[in-house]
Parts: sequence; C-alpha cells; structure tokens
Amino acid sequence: MRSIQFILILLVALHGCSKPQPSTARFGDEIVVAGKFFRIGTPVVSWLDPGGYDAYRIERRFVPIDQSSWSATTQTSDLKSPNRFNLRYESTAASHYTPEQLEQVRGGGWTLELLQQTIDQFILHYDVAGFSQNCFKILQDERGLSVHFLLDLDGTIYQTLDVKERAWHATKSNDRSIGIEIANVGAHPRGQIEKVYKDWFVRDEAGIVIQIPEAFGSEAKRLNAKKLRPSRPDLIVGSINQNEVEMYDFTPQQYDSLVKLTAVLCEIFPKLKPEAPRDSSGKVVDHVLTDEEWLQFSGVLGHYHVQANKQDPGPAFQWDDFLARVHRRIENERK
Repeated sequence: MRSIQFILILLVALHGCSKPQPSTARFGDEIVVAGKFFRIGTPVVSWLDPGGYDAYRIERRFVPIDQSSWSATTQTSDLKSPNRFNLRYESTAASHYTPEQLEQVRGGGWTLELLQQTIDQFILHYDVAGFSQNCFKILQDERGLSVHFLLDLDGTIYQTLDVKERAWHATKSNDRSIGIEIANVGAHPRGQIEKVYKDWFVRDEAGIVIQIPEAFGSEAKRLNAKKLRPSRPDLIVGSINQNEVEMYDFTPQQYDSLVKLTAVLCEIFPKLKPEAPRDSSGKVVDHVLTDEEWLQFSGVLGHYHVQANKQDPGPAFQWDDFLARVHRRIENERK
C-alpha cells in the first residue's frame, strides 16, 4: 500500500504542477462561431484576448471602476437592462425549431449545425464613432447595444460576442444576422463632415489623412501614427434612402479585412450568399427593402436596406468591388 501511495505522490510531483496547455493552437486571426475557432487570414482580437472588447460583461467598460457595476449604472444612466444581447429565438428561430431544439439553445447553446439553419444575413454598419474603441464605449456604456464585430481603421477586427448570440444592432434582422460596425465618421448632409469633424482630418498632397483628436487618448495616438487614409482622396456624394449625403471612404485596410471576414462567414453559413440586393439593372439598391424583399433576401446588406432611417454603410461603400473580391477570395480558398 505504501509503495502505491509513493508512486501516486511521485506522479503528482512530476506532472500535477505543470501548466495547462491550450487544446487548440491560436494564430491571432480566428473568429469564434458556436464555440469553434475559424481562421480568416487577418488580425482578430476577441473578447477572450488581452485588449479585447467584451459585450458579455454587464459592467460599463469606460467609466471609473467604482462606477462601472450595474447597480451604479442604474443611478446615473438610462440603460434598462444589464444585458446587451440575447438568444436567437424571438422570431425567425422560434418559427423553425422544435421545443426541444429551443430548450437546447436556451440551456446548452447552439450547435454549429443548428446555427447554420438560422444565419443568412450579414449587416454592414458604419459606426459614426470614428474608431472601434470609441464605438464599443458608445454601444456598451451609453446605448446598451451590441454588435458581433468591430472593424477598426487599421483593419483590425474586434469580436465582442460569439456569432451564436443575438446581438442588438439591426432591429428585425437581429435573429437571422451577423453585424459589423466599420469605423468611420459616417455620412452626413453636404458640408457637415468638414464642419463637424474638422479636427478629424488633415490634407496633404495625396489627399486626406485621418487624424483622431488627441483628446481621445492613447488609442487615438496609436492609430494616428499609422497615417491611415480613405481609399479615395475626396468626399463621396450619393443618395441613400432619398437623402443626399457625403462621406469619406473606408480605408484600404478595412476593405481588405472585410473581404476576408465576409468570405469565411459565407463559407461557414451556406445560406449567407456573397451578394447584395440589386435592382433590375443589376445595381445595388440604395434604399430600404420592402418587408417581402427583406424576408426573401439572404446575403450581405447595408443597415439602410433594413431600416428606412439609416444610411450606413453609406454612398462611399464600394459594393461591386467588395463583392467581386469576396467571390475571388472564396474561389481561391476552395482551390
């Protein structure tokens, strides 16, 4: 008996204090879908990583820590719920799944196979916050909303929630969609961008350089050091939902990362097509879809396709080039 005890003690001494090792290799370019990691080929910072933005926490992220709890928040904020997300079951899912499946979702979470039956839309937003940290602050601390992904000016993608969650970003599409907030000051009536955001841009011989005001702190300084530019040097004017607006384009780094993310999402979710709503001439429509059109459409949408009071991702978004690149990316990955 004593010899057996000695062997057990020896085994513990040799192995019991070793550090646990990760079961899956991480490369810094993974998104999380139903608890599984999928590489997309561009930098991703998830809520699991240092420096990530965690929409699962009920605390406000960007206030002093002694004021961040939900109880403190109720004293100084109009937020009505500590949650910024919920389950995908309120409408679309509830009509497709059995009580047993919904109980599974409620208790143990989505399987990838079940989630693939639900998600068929990818909603593109611009954040009007200018950069992703500021966007998360506004969503989490001020508005009580959420989105699955944030796409920063330098192309870094931040994932705040598992895609299985029903983020609060696009009203009636929330059950069936994935959402992304693309850093950009947004589209505004003519003459308003350079008036309201005059401190956000400097002009040189090559056009516009994005310059976040120093008052936003170290994250602004970090991004400004990269001297990021819109993909096109001038303001782009266009009509969205019958409103003529202007905006600066997204950065080349944002388009590159968005193409890679979209291609992988379309491969993971067979119902999510790398297409946008088009009119009879083949042009991507510049207005909200009817209820029937929205119900029937599976693919990539602007927020303005879902809600008539929205313009994002705005007239500068290069739909045709973006979707063509997504198609090429999918084809190349399949070879």
